[in-house]
Amino acid sequence: MCGMDKVTLGRAGPEVSRAGLGLMGMSGVYGPADRAESIATIHAALDAGITLLDTGDFYGMGHSELLLAEALRGVPRDSVFIQVKFGGQREPGGAFIGYDTSPAAVKTALAYSLQRLGTDYVDLYQPARLDPDVPIEDTVGAIAEMVRAGYVRYIGLSEMGAATIRRAHAVHPITALQIEYSLMSRGIEAEILPAVRDLGVSVTAYGVLSRGLLSGGTARGIGATDPRARYPRFRDENLRRNLGLLEALETIAAGRGVTAAQLAIAWVASRGDDIIPLIGTKRRDRLDEALGAFDFTLSESEIAAIEAAVPADQVAGGRYDPGAMADLDSER
Repeated sequence: MCGMDKVTLGRAGPEVSRAGLGLMGMSGVYGPADRAESIATIHAALDAGITLLDTGDFYGMGHSELLLAEALRGVPRDSVFIQVKFGGQREPGGAFIGYDTSPAAVKTALAYSLQRLGTDYVDLYQPARLDPDVPIEDTVGAIAEMVRAGYVRYIGLSEMGAATIRRAHAVHPITALQIEYSLMSRGIEAEILPAVRDLGVSVTAYGVLSRGLLSGGTARGIGATDPRARYPRFRDENLRRNLGLLEALETIAAGRGVTAAQLAIAWVASRGDDIIPLIGTKRRDRLDEALGAFDFTLSESEIAAIEAAVPADQVAGGRYDPGAMADLDSER
């Protein structure tokens, strides 16, 4: 493994790669994925110097963890940083049916993840959402027990608001917050980002391409049968307006000699070394394109031009449907 710069995760956490690889798409979330290509993509990421690998026990109902275990056979365990989200509950047909982050559920889910991953410990363990029926103190307290037992090394959170993060951090130091952050999703800048910086918590940013809206070929190829068509930003007039923002970004990218996707990722990376973009892809060619974002640095004038091309208040539609938005403590 070589090539990519390293950063410190959290105030006193481990050293990880400047970008991470998100595995969700490899488990059928955005349509079928080729198993061999997915594994090859993980290997290509490792070869490029990516050490942070992001998965969830509900991605494909265990599929993602089994896939990662297969891809990491023969790879020294201490050379990668595996972070796992848990808590999402699914029925056999695949539908989400809520969240459970009670202390018993924490320990049970972790036991199964360790088995599927074929490892003795998870580097970072994080509830995917705030369980409305369980105080965050109880959830973090249970993970802290697993830290003391050696099954978890660091604790993270996902999609939680500033007040919840502070409450969690008071129980046990939080190392990272996973949350959506892109040119089209900048809600964290008002309260959440200042809070995590005050506490010394890093951000692992997912959705850096707004599920493909900031990537020309992907955004224009969304059809009625694409799973992303259910998101408000991909519907009808919203999509037309958002493609107009993409066109403005593509104009700047063309002048820079890069793609719109690379420009969007570079913008996220420019927000600080405490913000780590997660590259979510299941294909090597997309990974190669995304990695190109780390081959150049944006000037302040370029950053201003990018933000003017994609004003946050001009993005049409929410990032999830109303039901899913209601599950986000980060949006309250």
